Amino acid sequence: MNKRGHVLNAVLLSIGLGYVLDPSGDVSTFATIAEVFLPVVLGALFPDVDTAFGKHRKTLHNLPVLLLFLAHPIYHGGNLQWVWLGVLTHYVLDYLGSRRGIALFYPLSDTEYGFPSGVTTSSDRAEIVTVAITVFELAAIAVLVHVLPQYLPPEVTRALAESTALVA
Repeated sequence: MNKRGHVLNAVLLSIGLGYVLDPSGDVSTFATIAEVFLPVVLGALFPDVDTAFGKHRKTLHNLPVLLLFLAHPIYHGGNLQWVWLGVLTHYVLDYLGSRRGIALFYPLSDTEYGFPSGVTTSSDRAEIVTVAITVFELAAIAVLVHVLPQYLPPEVTRALAESTALVA
């Protein structure tokens, strides 16, 4: 996907995540959206920094980088705990939505993995694919948070409870 697609994904995801975490639809929902918006957008844009150095879709589009962002909230709380979600959704969008895919195991392997039905970044269907993948991501998050919370690690459940309590 291109930068526009990643921003669209992050904005829609932030709004949807606000409603998943706080479905009341009142001021607290909008406060939750405001809390997650900036970190999710920053995380969604971060992997493409490798267009300025290194190898695009390799240097910052891999599992070791994602693990660094996943580890950050364990050691540092606060608002930046949602950056990992932006990075993850960037990867999902590039994996499922683009023809090229990403090098998940870089630097161990240069092989790029992607879903066979992805589109090129310049495709007329890129935005439709982006929205469809975002709906899929939000549905998966909603199922994990509201239907299957017992399958979330205890730290995640605790972090979700704390983040919604901070806003409420």
